[in-house]
Amino acid sequence: MIKTNIEISDANLKESATLLNTLLADEFVLYTKTRNAHWNIQGPGFYELHKFFEDQYDELAGMIDEVAERVRQLGHFAIGTLKDFIAITRMSESNYEFSNQQQIVRTLLEDHETIIRILRRDAGQVSDKYKDMGTSDFMTGLMEKHEKMAWMLRAHLN
Repeated sequence: MIKTNIEISDANLKESATLLNTLLADEFVLYTKTRNAHWNIQGPGFYELHKFFEDQYDELAGMIDEVAERVRQLGHFAIGTLKDFIAITRMSESNYEFSNQQQIVRTLLEDHETIIRILRRDAGQVSDKYKDMGTSDFMTGLMEKHEKMAWMLRAHLN
């Protein structure tokens, strides 16, 4: 494989890729929880929430692909097994009562807000410490997508 030559040290590229792989695990856990909500939601407004969760997991699927591809752009391999995801994720795999729509929405909202906080911190670190402005910008774009998704979830709680 031809070595990446983008004026970022190998060590810094590795650190950026490591943070991205951890983010990939976080995104995959949130994706799975959102699919689970889609499959199991019940009660009043079922169809609206069923469709809403489908839109959200479709958006997350695209984001997951973008994160994995960003790892590859840096010259590293993206993780891709459930075992690897669970080993490094910062998300919890909480179970929630599927008859309680508000709790499901609240759980997903909290998860998006967790990823937003992680991205805010990691984007600064990647830029300042690892001199990888491209990955920092990429993370900022993902953060904005999560902020919009969190806003949509929040609207279901009001």
